[in-house]
Order: sequence, then C-alpha cells, then structure tokens
Amino acid sequence: MTDLSHCAVMKAVKQQQANNQSHLPDKRQVAASFSRAAASYDSVAELQRAVGTELMARLPEITPDRWLDLGSGTGYFSRMLAARFPESEGVALDIAEGMLNHARPLGGALHYVAGDAENLPLRDGSVELMFSSLAVQWCSDFASVLAEAERVLRPGGVFGFASLCVGTLYELRDSWQAVDGMVHVNRFRELAHYQRFCAASGLQVRSLDVLPHVLHYPDVRSLTHELKALGAHNINPGRPGGLTGRARIQALIAAYEGFRQDKGLPATYQVVYGVLEKPAAV
Repeated sequence: MTDLSHCAVMKAVKQQQANNQSHLPDKRQVAASFSRAAASYDSVAELQRAVGTELMARLPEITPDRWLDLGSGTGYFSRMLAARFPESEGVALDIAEGMLNHARPLGGALHYVAGDAENLPLRDGSVELMFSSLAVQWCSDFASVLAEAERVLRPGGVFGFASLCVGTLYELRDSWQAVDGMVHVNRFRELAHYQRFCAASGLQVRSLDVLPHVLHYPDVRSLTHELKALGAHNINPGRPGGLTGRARIQALIAAYEGFRQDKGLPATYQVVYGVLEKPAAV
C-alpha cells in the first residue's frame, strides 16, 4: 500500500469513527458502572469466562517476557495468563479503579495500572502480548486502541482481542423496540468497522471473525439482573431516564416471550475475535 492510499484509508476510517462515536457510551460512565459492579461481576460472568477462554485458545504459541491484560476487570484472565506464562511479568490494566482494587489482592499480575486503552501509560515496545477480552467495545476510538497496541508491542508481538458487534442482544433490543422504540440496549460497532480499522492499523491480521454465543434465561428479570451485576446495562447516549413503569415492563416481557426456546429465553452475543501481530523489524 502506498503512503497516499494508506492516508486515504486512515482518513475514511477516522470519518467513520467520528460518525459512530456519538452512539457509544462515555468512558467515565463505563468506568463508574464497572467499578460499582466489581463485587458482583464474577458471580454472573458466564459469557465473559467462555469468551476469554476461547480467545486464550486462539493465541499463537508465544512466550512473552511481559504481557498486558487490557481491560483486566476482576483479574480472572490475568490469573490465567500468569498460570500459562509463569516466568513472564504481567500487567493488569483497567479504566475502572473499583475493578483493580478488587483484583489486586487475588494476584495474577505483577503490576495493576489504572489506564485508558486509547492512551496507554506504557512505554513504546514494552510488551510482547496484549490480551483483551470484552473490553474494547466500550472504547469509542478503536483506531486509537489499535495505534496504541502497535506502539507498545515489540516487533513480532501479538494483540489478541474479543469484542462485541452489531447483533448483540438483538432479542432484548427488538423486544424494547416493540414497546417504545427507545434506546434500551447498548450499541456496538459493525463487523465491517472492525475489519477496516484492523486493516488500516499497521498490524498484520492473523485472524478476525465472529462467533455467536447464546445464553438462556428462565425469564427477562434474570437477564436484566445479570446485565446490571456485570456493569453492562444500558449506558448509551439516548437511553431513557427515570424508572421504567410496570406496564412497560409487562409489555417487554410479553414481547420477549416470542423468542422463547426449549432452553429458555435466548440472549445472543455476537463476539468478534481478532489476533493481530506487529511485523518483525527488518
């Protein structure tokens, strides 16, 4: 790719990013929401465990001197990374102080750092592996996340991430649409946006694909309770304010019942898995 064509691609990517930015949550609200959820998070984190385990299995064979758990949350996967790479130095980084405070006594990483994925407080070329499971969907500027990954990775280093894309929680979204047409479900990027951002990042794409994960619940309340316990309830701009009336809740329940399966009420998560590599120095 010529310098001119690369600039054109980056300009288009930045414009698309700007078009979508207003639809994504404010990172201060994200940090506050997940900090409040720190104590309850692990008790309801079935999806997070499944997705992170899948991402771990997709990592190439690598023995890093230093790894970074980006969006480390309660530290569950920091501890898995420490077990997989016992001789490596681990860094757990999260924007939510409450999550770091919860994770630190449980161990796993050597360092616990409060930081933003779009502006990492790390030196250039300081890690060989970046692992990020279900965190970067909350970043409004994913191009900056990738630029930071390219900056802090050493040549030959790997960035493995799992995120969410359009189609996630479509059952809940469509049920609310039938009730009042307002924004009740978090919005996520389209797969095509992830593809464009990754292609323009300067990192080599080893793999990038979508795998749906479907969970089942006995009733709507169980699903909404879990989303709140995870800190992943609706924090989008345009969400309705105030309490939700009983009549609207009953209408939501009736609409969602139309999706019921033998296992219960389904909640679909469209998970994007990406494994990127920084080109080796020539």
